[in-house]
This record gives sequence, C-alpha cells and structure tokens, in this order.
Amino acid sequence: MKPKALSKPVLLCFEDEQANGARIAAAGHLNLAKIERHRFPDGEIKLRLPDTLPEHVVILRTLNDPNEKLIELLLAAQTARQLGAKHLTLVAPYLAYMRQDIAFHPGEAISQRIVGRFLADLFNAVITVDPHLHRVATLRDAVPVASAIVLSGAPLLSDLIAARRQQPLLVGPDEESAQWVALAASRHGFAHAVCHKIRHGDRAVEVALPEQAVAGRQVVLLDDVVSTGHTVAQAARLLLAAGAASVDVAVTHALFCGDALQLILDAGVGEVWSTDCIEHSSNAVSMATTIAEALESIHAA
Repeated sequence: MKPKALSKPVLLCFEDEQANGARIAAAGHLNLAKIERHRFPDGEIKLRLPDTLPEHVVILRTLNDPNEKLIELLLAAQTARQLGAKHLTLVAPYLAYMRQDIAFHPGEAISQRIVGRFLADLFNAVITVDPHLHRVATLRDAVPVASAIVLSGAPLLSDLIAARRQQPLLVGPDEESAQWVALAASRHGFAHAVCHKIRHGDRAVEVALPEQAVAGRQVVLLDDVVSTGHTVAQAARLLLAAGAASVDVAVTHALFCGDALQLILDAGVGEVWSTDCIEHSSNAVSMATTIAEALESIHAA
C-alpha cells in the first residue's frame, strides 16, 4: 500500500546542498528530504525523489554551474507533480542566465526570457537572492510565475560589516552595484560611493575611483556577485594606492571562477565575506532564516 501523502511542506534538496537545505528546513520548520542522483557512464543522470509528497513542495537548487542543474530541475519538478505535489516552489538563491535580457547583436539568444519561461512552466513560485537584473523592472518580468520573490543579502552583509569595521566606507566596484551598496549603507548609515567601470571583455576592465576621499578609510567593496574577480581586484589596488587603510570585500554570490579569490587577495584585499547562497570558504552569513520567512509567506497565502 502506498504511504499516505504528507501534509507538511517538504523541502527537497540535492546532496551537495544538504547543509544549506538543513538550515532552511530548520528555520522554516519544514520536512527535509534528499533527491538521490545517479550519473550513468554516458553522462545522463537519474533522479529519485521520495515516493510520496505533500501538496506543497519546495525544491532547493542554487544555479551556479547551471546547465546540468536546469536538467535536474526539469526532471525533479515533473516527477514531484507525478508524486502528488500541487504547488511547487523553487528556491534558487543564485539565479543564472539573468544578464542576457536583450539581443546585443543580431541572432543572439535572449537567455533570460528563455530560461525564465522554462522555470515558470515548472514552478508556481520562485524565491531568489539579489538577481542580476538590468533592463527588466521585476523578477516576475524575467520569470513569469504567480509568486516571484526577491530577497537581498545586503542587509545581513551590512550587519556583518558593522560588527567588524569602524565607520567603514562602502564602495561599489561598478555602477551596477549601486543598488546593493545603497541598501547596505542605509541600514547602518554608512558612507558609500560607486566606481566607474569600462568593460572590454570578460577579464579586461578599466576602473575609475569615485571622487569621494578614501585616504585613511576602512573600505569595503560590496557587490551582488564576484565571478572572475578582475573588477574587484583592480578597484582594490586603486583604493589602496589612494591611501585606503584597508580594503575588504563583501558579496552576496561567491562565484569566484578559477583563481578569482587568489587574484583578489593578491590585490591586497584583507578579508572576503559572502552569504551562503553559493557554498564557499568565504561564507560568513546565512540567508536561511530570510528564505524560510519568504517560504512561510507563500504557504500562508
């Protein structure tokens, strides 16, 4: 006889995200279950979910290194519905494929629209943290689900900075970081400024410091994501050359591709702090409680 379906929402996670899944489940009083994953010799994957599911199911999958994970979500979401799920929420602390929101050159795929529609066809709700949106006003414009919730790591990073630095100056490495720098600065009344960046390629950038004096200041470079680290490293070198007493880095999404972290440290950065949206040695604050509160608002609706 098939077991009776669970009534309490369940949070499904993959083995490599069990630690974060456990934190979120504990904060939100959710049942936690693992999605088992097997890779065949030819590269195909097989998933196994619990054989019975409640009506409300949450799938946790942060989408760094996203290509295979999107296939996992396709398999997991459709299987969850076959097993009894009526309402599916995706918790993707890092949401990939958001930068390409227009065709910059003829023939380019607008990946944000394509991936956003793909996710909307699978899920009823999406929760993410500091998505890298540019020319769209809301997350729902990019991922057209009934409930699209954007959280931010900036307040928690601001709290961490306040505990570790005296009257810091928050600096964004480029204009795109301005919204997160302003949010973090407003929480504790920090002074803040933003650099100007000219990008020549994925790893070739020019950075100009803001006009605000940095001599003698404890500076924290703050951004939503660090990938190659070149922009942050160049900004750090310029800030130290301009007399900054110290330069640290606070970031929501610690992608740190390749040797990015070492590049940043070699530029003179003292400490690097990140949220646990992407598991990394620099993780210093957890988004679990914030995510759990967002899940509660969805389930209570």
